[in-house]
Amino acid sequence: MADVLSLIPASVLRNLADKLYEKRKNAALEIEGIVKQLAVAGEHEKISAVISLLTTEFAYSPQANQRKGGLIGLAAATVGLAAEAAQHLEQIVPPVLNSFADQDGRVRYYACEALYNIAKVVRGDFIIFFNKIFDALCKLSADSDPNVQSAAHLLDRLIKDIVTESDQFSIEEFIPLLRERMNVLNPYVRQFLVGWITVLDSVPDIDMLGFLPDFLDGLFNMLSDSSHEIRQQADSALSEFLQEIKNSPNVDYGRMAEILVQRAGSSDEFTRLTAITWINEFVKLGGEQLVPYYADILGAILPCISDKEEKIRVVARETNEELRAIRADPADGFNIDAILSIARRELTSEWEATRIEALHWISALLARYRSEVISYLNHAFDSLLNALSDSSNEVVLLALEVHACIAEDHKNFHRLVGLLVRNFQNDRVLLERRGALIVRRLCVLLDAERVYRQFSLNLEQEQDMDFASVMVQALNLILLTSSELAELRGLVKLSLVQSSGQELFVSLYSSWCHSPMATISLCLLAQAYNHASSVIQSLREEDINAKFLVQLDKLIRLLETPIFAYLRLQLLEPAKYTWLLKTLYGLLMMLPQQSAAFKILRTRLKTVPSYSCIEQLKGTSSENPYSQILQFSEDNRNQYAANVANVYNAIDFPSRLQQFEQMQHKHRMHSKSKLQSRNSTPSIASQEINISEESRPPSPLPEIMRPPKTWNNPRQLKP
Repeated sequence: MADVLSLIPASVLRNLADKLYEKRKNAALEIEGIVKQLAVAGEHEKISAVISLLTTEFAYSPQANQRKGGLIGLAAATVGLAAEAAQHLEQIVPPVLNSFADQDGRVRYYACEALYNIAKVVRGDFIIFFNKIFDALCKLSADSDPNVQSAAHLLDRLIKDIVTESDQFSIEEFIPLLRERMNVLNPYVRQFLVGWITVLDSVPDIDMLGFLPDFLDGLFNMLSDSSHEIRQQADSALSEFLQEIKNSPNVDYGRMAEILVQRAGSSDEFTRLTAITWINEFVKLGGEQLVPYYADILGAILPCISDKEEKIRVVARETNEELRAIRADPADGFNIDAILSIARRELTSEWEATRIEALHWISALLARYRSEVISYLNHAFDSLLNALSDSSNEVVLLALEVHACIAEDHKNFHRLVGLLVRNFQNDRVLLERRGALIVRRLCVLLDAERVYRQFSLNLEQEQDMDFASVMVQALNLILLTSSELAELRGLVKLSLVQSSGQELFVSLYSSWCHSPMATISLCLLAQAYNHASSVIQSLREEDINAKFLVQLDKLIRLLETPIFAYLRLQLLEPAKYTWLLKTLYGLLMMLPQQSAAFKILRTRLKTVPSYSCIEQLKGTSSENPYSQILQFSEDNRNQYAANVANVYNAIDFPSRLQQFEQMQHKHRMHSKSKLQSRNSTPSIASQEINISEESRPPSPLPEIMRPPKTWNNPRQLKP
């Protein structure tokens, strides 16, 4: 210490700790001169002693003015050393860096000034302290003192200049520090970080793109900053990196894809748009690198398809199409199960567009990897079945297409119909609202005859008698009214003249027996009028209830539609179609006289020509078109009668009637069992007042079974 004091006059040391800046500055100039002389003389040990004095006695002093003097003295010593300063930096820089955390704002300010002057002298040799200096500047950029912030900005610009011109900068050592700082929320720090990323990326020899995954998430995080300037700077940096990615042959798409997938679900609209835009480019550029990430990418895209922002929806749809067009091989890491899991998850999305695209994906994968997809869906069939209850018709139709594709083989077809029957049984609302749509579409996709035969086979053995009756009635109504089933109706009409029609009739009849009116409808469609009349005659009093009359009302109205035009034309030949007349009169006799259906059928039967009218038509001239029809019918009467007789024998209608009666007997027993069950646990009121079952208000009927409004008025039911 005595040697040092002999080198530096006491007055200089005293002025170096003075509260006046000018005195400290003059003292620093004195020290600069002393150090310069020592450097020329090569007295580096004495120079180290001077630096040690400035550090211990001044820079680390508890007195603020002394700390200020120590900082300016260290900077002066560096200037005095000039080119030889590099060998003393290990002594000079640490105390200056330590002062950046000083409680006194003026000390922090002079620390910035001192380091600025030191950096100007040593330039590239300064790089060895870069990480420590960067860390200190990162903190100072958010300093509470605006003067310190200003000084830090000046120092920051100088450090950037030094780094860009240096060949000693290590990006590998810097990136961990940058990654650690990227999650800081302070706006000043964020501006500082983006500035450094931009500067380093502009240096040709520094490969920032290769380290982009390390700080990409932080940049995306800044896109939702409250400061417009920070959002703009982050977006500018990201745009520049995206352009570099397009032009670079070597990019680590995988790590970045994981980040983008997370950011695509951000609550910030601008962040979502940027992320989905990047994903779009990645899908176009990534190729095989992205194969293991397809499921994650799809999980990000599908929700964005329904985004409230149109720009996001457009980019998401484009990306979705690009991704679906790529044909990847499971051997290359293409995880079909993972993609199907994503599609299955999105089937429950609240957004219709997303659910539709999820079904498109399942359909596309079925077309390419059928065995793998079916193997997966065996464990996830419930999700597809639930899609049939969707509020959107388009979703239901797409789900049916997927089901139809799965059901192309025999085993899955049986399974599908069986599951549909169970679903309809468990969810009567589904049957009422979507039943017709589902059945009609399946008939188009899978062959109507095959579908109806399988439904009939399942319902024939159904133990839930009430459900079986309702289901058969629904299937019967679809058969009689749907344009998609016109060909199937045509086949049923040929039941008495072709073996294929006969087989279909027998197949349907076995389950149609659950409903008397469905059975009668089937017979009318098949023109088995003799048997229809026998079915009507076999009905008992308990069979003709409100539900039966509702179905009868529907049938009478259907008889007036184009579907049954052939039947109405057959009434022109009452002698030939005696059993048809008997059947229709039988139906008429079961209808309440004041009902609309009774009036409709009675009006129709009044138009049936009498026998004398027919004879008159036969005797008219050939110009009368009716005479040609009747003559043609007469010529072919014998052949027709022979064909009908053969088929009647083949169908064995007596056995069919017995089958019908047995099924109706089961329904009667079922109804009695239900009645007894209700009576076995009577309510208190019914015990006290012995209310008869007939006088109780009827339980509400489902809409498909509800009687016409005209039946609600008792007066209208009087004969």
